[in-house]
Amino acid sequence: MKLYNTLSKQIEEFIPFEEGKVKIYTCGPTVYNYAHIGNLRTYIFEDVLQKGLEYIGYDVKRAMNITDVGHLTSDSDTGKDKMLEGAKREGKDVYEIANFYTEAFLDDMRKLNMEIPKIIAKASDYIPTYIKMIEKMLENNYAYISNGNVYFDISKANDYYRLSGKNPDELKIGVRDTVEEDSAKKNPADFVLWFTVSKFENQILKWDSPWGVGYPGWHIECSGISYETLGEYLDIHCGGVDNIFPHHTNEIAQSEAFLGHKWCKYWCHGAHLNDKSGKMSKSKGEFLTLSLLMEKGYSPLDYRYFCLNSHYRNSLVFSYESLDIAKRALKKLRNKIASLDRDGDVDQEKMFNFIDKFKESFENDINTSMMITILFDVLKADDLNDATKFELIKDFDKVLSLDLCQKPEQQVAKIAEKEILEKIEERKEAKAKKDFVKADTIRDELLAKGIKLIDNAEGTTYEII
Repeated sequence: MKLYNTLSKQIEEFIPFEEGKVKIYTCGPTVYNYAHIGNLRTYIFEDVLQKGLEYIGYDVKRAMNITDVGHLTSDSDTGKDKMLEGAKREGKDVYEIANFYTEAFLDDMRKLNMEIPKIIAKASDYIPTYIKMIEKMLENNYAYISNGNVYFDISKANDYYRLSGKNPDELKIGVRDTVEEDSAKKNPADFVLWFTVSKFENQILKWDSPWGVGYPGWHIECSGISYETLGEYLDIHCGGVDNIFPHHTNEIAQSEAFLGHKWCKYWCHGAHLNDKSGKMSKSKGEFLTLSLLMEKGYSPLDYRYFCLNSHYRNSLVFSYESLDIAKRALKKLRNKIASLDRDGDVDQEKMFNFIDKFKESFENDINTSMMITILFDVLKADDLNDATKFELIKDFDKVLSLDLCQKPEQQVAKIAEKEILEKIEERKEAKAKKDFVKADTIRDELLAKGIKLIDNAEGTTYEII
């Protein structure tokens, strides 16, 4: 198994700390809004990584955080709190916002056939861990208190910029007009471990600490959760490339200061999903969510297939034209698989050659496009009977997770069951308000997906057509 390691800037042989076992930490969402499809691209690659490692024989333990406290609108410890901003936007409290968008995110994961990590950790549940870590860093002079806040002193870190490869001179305050210097810091790049109420008086989520009432910085939460759930040694840490600096850079500094030894071996980062104007984000143009794609007639697995055809480290340009191509290709692929004669003897010996090639593609830095190519090679192979082809594809789909072996009517039902019921209820409310245009639009959207609504005296039912 070979992985590109952001820490070394090269592809390396993967050797976990403990033979046969892999511990993975993946940065989860800040639950103040829906995840956009750029975020979800990163989670898709992480899902393939986990399933692929399990496929080749590793015992994988994975943890993911849910950021419900501490993340400001700037990654540089400035700006407003994202959770508080979400609460103000929707007229709810921060707890309601966190719960709603956490469930919305997990629902997106399910729709995309992702395996939800066994460890899902809310940042607000680990306050004692952060306090313990900060106390030790203060004791060992890696941190200091200034104006009531606790800061990490990056001058004490071992090769602070090695993950990002950044030049510290280029990061100086003054070079960047959009960043204001925090006069309480010893060094401009020092980062906050604990905010006190003196700086954020309107912060709702706050706790007692040895330094005053306040709340943790964004960066300490991932270090604390990883340490508490996965232990002192971590094999793989994943996230998007935008997490490399400062977030993951700061995680390394504080974790190794607390632990006193090297913490994480491999750092894997997914590239951006761009639109024609550049990086996709929540603040630009049309806010592209999975639900929006579904409203436009695409299935979540159309998008998953779109992502898998590109390498996770390559930037991917999104357009509806490209998604249309992926949708048609996936439908054609499923129809071809559905036409296979599943009866007959499976040639186990001939399967091994293709399974080895599929594994090799995964082991070559998660080469998903090549994994899909191997799948097509199976379908084209003249020396394989249909039963063997079907078993191979079913085996590959343990990692690809595209529902390749379900019949078309099963695919529609699996994807749509919850959404159909929600749409039926939404249509019922629209009819009650005499908004018949909306009611008809909902009916037509479902019909375009192969779902026919049937109105009767008892209410509305549906059938797959």
